[in-house]
Amino acid sequence: MSTTSHPEGATEAAIEATAPADRLLAAASKLFAAQGIRASGIDTILRDAGVAKASLYSTFGSKDALILAYLQYLDQTDRNRWQSATDALTEPHAKVLAFFDLAIAGAPDRNFRGCQYANAATEFPDTELPPITEHRRWFVDTVAALLADIGVADPDSTTQRIQVIYDGALSGSKLARSVEPIRIAREMARDLMGTSTRRRQAQ
Repeated sequence: MSTTSHPEGATEAAIEATAPADRLLAAASKLFAAQGIRASGIDTILRDAGVAKASLYSTFGSKDALILAYLQYLDQTDRNRWQSATDALTEPHAKVLAFFDLAIAGAPDRNFRGCQYANAATEFPDTELPPITEHRRWFVDTVAALLADIGVADPDSTTQRIQVIYDGALSGSKLARSVEPIRIAREMARDLMGTSTRRRQAQ
């Protein structure tokens, strides 16, 4: 995945060669989030990126490939953001709640557009989008491992419930244009982890 940073000592020619891909991905990410993927035409993306159409096809090959690159970028960015937010945390339950904390912090910045993965899946209901599947698998695997560390009686089942709570929170936040649904969902997830842990200890 191309990024906007360049290694120290990179030549001007190398930077120039990678710049169109960076600009295309940045422009697509902004437009897809703000206007929707289908509504964002290639010409608009190219104009915002300031690159020629040939750069799109030589770098990504097609708009479909650019869409996948955008979703892969979202996935990696979200993983990095969560990792950075939890590096200093020691309690597993706090790391689970960090997903909600990041959503609370990010919703206003994204103008309450909800979950970008859900938005993309809604636009392409009959198309398999692997980055979305991979992102959700990462979420499930991460939360389940943390719940196992806490000592939750049934980590997989509890993870499914937390995922439903999280998905609903993002949808509710989008409809209400408020972070309050995410705050409520955070409390529900916290209470669910507490109840599941006490049930395990009582066995």
